Amino acid sequence: MWSWEAFFSFLHNPLILQGAWTTIWLTTVSMALALPLAVLVALGRASRIPPVRAVTGFYVWLMRGTPLLVQLVIIYTGLPQLGLRLGVISAALTGLVLNEAAYLSEIVRAGVLSVPRGQSEAARALGMPPWKVFRVVVMPQALRVMVPPLGNSFNGLLKTTTLVSVISVEELLRRTQFAVQTNFRVLEGLTAAALYYLAMTTVWGLVQRWLEVRVGRGHENGPTGGRRMKSAALELETR
Repeated sequence: MWSWEAFFSFLHNPLILQGAWTTIWLTTVSMALALPLAVLVALGRASRIPPVRAVTGFYVWLMRGTPLLVQLVIIYTGLPQLGLRLGVISAALTGLVLNEAAYLSEIVRAGVLSVPRGQSEAARALGMPPWKVFRVVVMPQALRVMVPPLGNSFNGLLKTTTLVSVISVEELLRRTQFAVQTNFRVLEGLTAAALYYLAMTTVWGLVQRWLEVRVGRGHENGPTGGRRMKSAALELETR
């Protein structure tokens, strides 16, 4: 039978609170490291150098085509057999970053493709070097189409971190499992953990909406531009 006393005790249990904090910083650090890697991968896939396109394409294919759970186990237990031993936190971050970067790279690529090529050509005609064209002309416009899916990816990553418990990282879910062992109130403990995840994703949802307004302020795309951006994003998401 449901126990409200056990449920409320789980809500302020120090073990679960520490696990929630681990989930937050693990998600934040993973996203912060994955995003620059995703930009490099997206640029690699758009490169005119065939080997670069092949390597980055293979990386995206591999990371998106295999389960994150399997990748984490291989990184944590397989790499030591090659002489590279990682701690649980390092292995978790490595797996999350490599996996997330593959998905984020497609979001970045969709954003870049949504910017009309004529604008880049016009900037180069004015004498801008390629790196400046990308930073000043392409990225500010691409951000408007990238921010919503990037925000959704962060939201999903908050929940995906539960998988790192398989290599003994003590995030929210694993800490909850430890806490449950004191009184075996599994339903109450998992419900409390679910509320923590709901609270974290709700707060992030507010932040995401603020970012979308901030990035889109003063940049009206018009109906044609908006459709073109959405079309590019949907095309790459379905590949």
